[in-house]
Amino acid sequence: MLGMNVQEIDASLFAQWLEDDGHQLRVIDVRQMEEIAQGTVPKAEALPLHILPAKVHELGKTEKLVMVCRSGARSAQACMFLQQQGYANVYNLRGGMMGWVQSGFPAYQLA
Repeated sequence: MLGMNVQEIDASLFAQWLEDDGHQLRVIDVRQMEEIAQGTVPKAEALPLHILPAKVHELGKTEKLVMVCRSGARSAQACMFLQQQGYANVYNLRGGMMGWVQSGFPAYQLA
């Protein structure tokens, strides 16, 4: 399924990145708004997958982007799309929100 080389990070590495101010992260949740309303990861911005192509210009090509969804499938699609647009610093949260919560991390309400 992952034709291109999608870089993945697991929940514990992602949590470390969030705590480390040296990692200038932009966290993008590509799920539908009603899914995101049930909880997401820290610092997440809502950008549903179907809107991503129209908003891609709002993401900096040099930013470190972490893509999040429910299971990791839609966020992997988002990563592949971004890579095709020339974004290199893109990471998929392995297992998505399910992996995050199963790793013992809490779900947050979108600010």
